[in-house]
Amino acid sequence: MPRPPLLQVDSISKAFGTQKAVDQLSFQVQKGEIFALLGPNGAGKTTTVRMLMQIIQPDSGEITFHLDLPANTAIHPHVGYLPEDRGLFKEIGILKTMIYMGILRGMPRSTAHREACAWLDRLGLADRAKDRLDTLSKGNQQKVQFAAAILHKPVFAILDEPFSGFDPVNQDLFVDIIAQLRKEGTTVLLSAHQMPLVERLADRILLLNAGKEALQGNVDTLTALHTAKGILRLTLGQPLNDATLLNHPAISSWQIPEPQQLVLHLKDTDSLSNLLAFLAADLDIRDIHRDRPDLHQIYIQTLAAIPKKEVST
Repeated sequence: MPRPPLLQVDSISKAFGTQKAVDQLSFQVQKGEIFALLGPNGAGKTTTVRMLMQIIQPDSGEITFHLDLPANTAIHPHVGYLPEDRGLFKEIGILKTMIYMGILRGMPRSTAHREACAWLDRLGLADRAKDRLDTLSKGNQQKVQFAAAILHKPVFAILDEPFSGFDPVNQDLFVDIIAQLRKEGTTVLLSAHQMPLVERLADRILLLNAGKEALQGNVDTLTALHTAKGILRLTLGQPLNDATLLNHPAISSWQIPEPQQLVLHLKDTDSLSNLLAFLAADLDIRDIHRDRPDLHQIYIQTLAAIPKKEVST
């Protein structure tokens, strides 16, 4: 028999008063993958994460973990959780705080001490081990929070906005750290807004909007699908003066990144010859390039196709 998914979510819903934050949401996370929850602010990502962590309970639906643990074993010692709202003890020494967090997750004190020291050294904070957390910069506080969340080498790590507060250098560092976690056997669910970083890491994505699934699937498959729909980058001999030329049924949207550059997002490629003939009648087209859409473009296009009253804000 095939192995069950590490996490199975079936038709969960959650409302706060009259506002439905999550609406009949279903997805799976397979063992060994990096799964990304995406969506605009208010889409239901953090509510979903909090239900996974049993901080709040769904109004309906079911969440099931398959962590290969003995019966009646609590899942929390085997799950790492980086919350969106950071919450370490700011008045206590950094090393003591990390050791305490490790002990809470079932680590022997000596093991927690060894792992905490190793992480502080890896993150360039070994010389700050006795300092209070509130003496660190926001980025370094985030490093400590992250390390404390996965100190115990969890089977499953849930990371809510793991890149928040990091400069580009540290974002790259933590992309490498998350990738290494997966190599070491940790399955990862992350929620983030930095599309280029998510695209580098994720095997599959779930794009939420207004608490519902807007798009779900393998990143490579979704990219190939949107490539089939078509993104054309045209170089023109002179600037475009008449935008009405772009009111063609094959064009879903367009941008002019530079005066003589035109980027067309196509609904499909069935009428590509017709479209090019239509444009060539009035435009001096010097070059045509077919773009591969990135995850950011897929995200924007998917949300743009949803009626405005249904888009999360």
